Amino acid sequence: MARVFVYGTLKKGQPNYKHMINTAKGLAKFQGTGRTVEKYPLVIAGKYNIPYMLNIPGTGHHVAGEIYSVDDQMLRFLDEFEGCPDMYQRTLMRIEVVEWEGKGGAGEGRAAAEGIVECFVYSTTTYPPEWVGLPYYDSYDSSGKHGLSYVLRESRD
Repeated sequence: MARVFVYGTLKKGQPNYKHMINTAKGLAKFQGTGRTVEKYPLVIAGKYNIPYMLNIPGTGHHVAGEIYSVDDQMLRFLDEFEGCPDMYQRTLMRIEVVEWEGKGGAGEGRAAAEGIVECFVYSTTTYPPEWVGLPYYDSYDSSGKHGLSYVLRESRD
């Protein structure tokens, strides 16, 4: 099982969460909530209002999200869903645990107790330069005050 940190449309209550609970795509077990140890710019960009974490460490905010333990099948699905490696790149990042529900081996519990876990995160280095000038968020909600509702893939032209 791999650990993945999701910060956008795959979180609970967001438009693509349905994929995280679809066992036909693999297994994803919610472990807890967290935020990036380093600051990153989280922007909402493009005509479909997609959230992107730009891989520019030290800029932006500590980004909030959810930690999941996923099997190989779900990881492969997420790679495809996230357009990895073209649109997003899956990299290891350190995540500060805010609230932990995960149960597992002694090593997993110890890491969570120390407050920091390593997770795969889908961030991007392949973005138009003007995205750096967009507003930065510390948390994503498709129906947030920003007014930039995410456009589902099946609704795109």
